[in-house]
Amino acid sequence: MRALLALPLLIAAAPQPAATDVLAPDAEARWIAFELTTANQIRFSAIVDGQPVSAILDTGVSMSLLSRNFVDRARLHITSGPAAIAIGGAVAGGSVNVGQIRIGALTRHLAHLATAPLPDAATGGTPVDLLVGRDVTQGYALDIDYDARRFRMLPSGRLPFRGSTAPLRIAGTWPGYVTEISIGAARITRILIDTGDGGAVTLRKGVWDALPEAKAPTTSTIAYGIGGPSEVDLAIVPALRSGTLTARTVETRIEPDTGYTRTIGMNGRIGSGFLAGYRVLVDPAAGRMVLSPGKHADAPPFRSTSGLVLRVEPDRLTVLHVMRGGPAEADGWRTGAQICRVDDAAITPDTPLRWPVDRPGRTVRLGLCDGTKKTLTLRHFY
Repeated sequence: MRALLALPLLIAAAPQPAATDVLAPDAEARWIAFELTTANQIRFSAIVDGQPVSAILDTGVSMSLLSRNFVDRARLHITSGPAAIAIGGAVAGGSVNVGQIRIGALTRHLAHLATAPLPDAATGGTPVDLLVGRDVTQGYALDIDYDARRFRMLPSGRLPFRGSTAPLRIAGTWPGYVTEISIGAARITRILIDTGDGGAVTLRKGVWDALPEAKAPTTSTIAYGIGGPSEVDLAIVPALRSGTLTARTVETRIEPDTGYTRTIGMNGRIGSGFLAGYRVLVDPAAGRMVLSPGKHADAPPFRSTSGLVLRVEPDRLTVLHVMRGGPAEADGWRTGAQICRVDDAAITPDTPLRWPVDRPGRTVRLGLCDGTKKTLTLRHFY
């Protein structure tokens, strides 16, 4: 099973100076092509002060952020600031001013941005220069067409497609896109919409424990953010409702009540791992989020049958986490183990990684890089 990476839900406390936005008259036609990272994050190209940058669309970020690497290369002046809150812990904060950001049809002049290191582990394994957050997108209708791998920003109030409508507003101590969901008979408010989180749904433990679904088996996994890795529980929820839409078999992470979600005053988060099954419109000024099912809306989540969370490298797989209750834990696997052969074949950059979630009952022969040979029989465990 690949590592479940979640882009840091960064909250920067520095105030923003007055900025001027210009949305081109042909915004309707100005789609921005994107690719999904290995962690379901929306990666695209933008321009900062005339320089092309790699960016991620992250509505969970309150203040858009430039990587420290870009800031150093561009020799921008950094104003120190308070620590920022992120998945995995606090990180040193700071801010910079840039003259112009261009994102498709939108040009922002005199932008004030946060800055911090952006580790590759938090951005799908690929370096990223810019996180485009709520401060840039909230004044517009943000239309994300996951099936076509494109998005655009439209004037608020536009409704380019029909679907299930749920309430949406900008709220919270660190303002973000906030909606509500229902699981069973429970209505859960203060749910953050976070396109930068590669997971599907996250709930804080206090909310999860009050649900009948909490009696179902759970396991453990890890999420990565700017602050580093954090361990969370993992479960499958049979059904979740947003507006009139019902989603089936939703992968759900359960975060400790001391974790990031509680710290920012939310009960849960919806990430790109869930949203990618739909065409999505978020328009807080119009008070709505619209979801229209896409080609993969009913696809069940990949469910580990091995109990291993792995990092893929050119010639090996490194165990990042051994999932609680899984066959790997029962067989004594440990974090840090490195696999160089699968079923007697060497690992290469083109080796498919299907076996960690393959059919129960299959026995996989695994050769560790130290010469040790082990077998692992796959089974369902959550």
